[in-house]
Amino acid sequence: MVDIGDGAIEKITENRNAHYQPYGWHHWPESPWFAYQFRRGLGETQEGGGSVSEVFMAASKIIPGDEESWHKEWQAIGDFNWNRGVDEEKAGHIRTAMNCYLRAADYYRQAEFFLQPDDPRRLPTFEKMEACSKKFLSYLNPPGFAVDIPYEDGKPICGYFVRAPFPGKKLPVLICMGGLDSIKDEMWFMQAHGALQRGISVLMIDGPGQGGTLRRHKVYTRHDSEVPIGKVIDWLETRDDVDTKRIALCGSSFGGYYAARAGCYEPRLAAVISHGAIWDVSELWAGKPDDFGLAMHIRFVFGAKTMAEASEMMKPFTLEGHLKNMKCPYLILHGGYDVLTMSAATKTYESAKANGVDVTLRFITPEETGAEHCQHDNPTIGQEMLADWLADKFGIDQRELLKTGWNPLI
Repeated sequence: MVDIGDGAIEKITENRNAHYQPYGWHHWPESPWFAYQFRRGLGETQEGGGSVSEVFMAASKIIPGDEESWHKEWQAIGDFNWNRGVDEEKAGHIRTAMNCYLRAADYYRQAEFFLQPDDPRRLPTFEKMEACSKKFLSYLNPPGFAVDIPYEDGKPICGYFVRAPFPGKKLPVLICMGGLDSIKDEMWFMQAHGALQRGISVLMIDGPGQGGTLRRHKVYTRHDSEVPIGKVIDWLETRDDVDTKRIALCGSSFGGYYAARAGCYEPRLAAVISHGAIWDVSELWAGKPDDFGLAMHIRFVFGAKTMAEASEMMKPFTLEGHLKNMKCPYLILHGGYDVLTMSAATKTYESAKANGVDVTLRFITPEETGAEHCQHDNPTIGQEMLADWLADKFGIDQRELLKTGWNPLI
């Protein structure tokens, strides 16, 4: 493993043909941002977020670097699966319909990805994705459902709650959140599915600066993530099926910062996971130009007009001086070729350890697969590692659990 460093995702490899890299399949070497996003969509097929052939078919029609082409082809396979899902649902073929809706949700997420914040297609595409997610979740047993969690007046935190399909009056819960560009609907493929399989209910959320909370309500990111997470826990405490002594938080990518920060100041959290660690956001992105590959997303999430303005806003987004306040167990799960850098994960781990935190650091190697950022090349191994760690911390005996109420729909 090597620390590939910030910005490595933009490097064009010497081999300009599609080929395999230590971080996964590299489809368009001369368009590395497209290749990264394609790798993400391809990986999520194994968690139900697509079919391999459909994804490669879309790729065969995409013009590398052409954002309109990207939107068109992902939307085409999204529409196909949505329409097929509707037809199969009418015919009573519910399992097939669920599969179609789940694939369509992830395809629409891809179709929305490169659209500008003010593109009139962006919110409708996003809401197509949400419609697919809601359809899929509604047929789970027990059914999942959408929730608006009170946050600011008229501006709720958007989420989905799914109770784990196992007996028990009160079950543990994992709050699942993404980061800069990952959203509640993608959390099924990155965190939630694995937790549900291990008897842990999930609340997938779009916090400030994320998903529907940003797109519909213009609620931008904030460094003190314990505030919105506190509101989320307030909502969980109103439910009679939640074990309030076993509430955990996992944040992926930029969410790795949100999770760690919340874990320092929200005492009701029983465990925290940084699915990708960030020590200091400024070290990653401050000073980047406005044509940087993530600049559009950064400006959107921060509510900034320029990267220079966003760079000023980033300054309080650091874990420096905060980890001494963390009292709960803490997992850092990080790709061995993660663009967030291994040094950031190591620094976060060493600071936590020095401050007496019960902290675990796990780098995933290229030989295991899953060395990409947030294991986008193999999200299943990421889910297995974070969910098993959490099940162990929550004292869940998986052998006994699977004797009680395994639901094949999960």
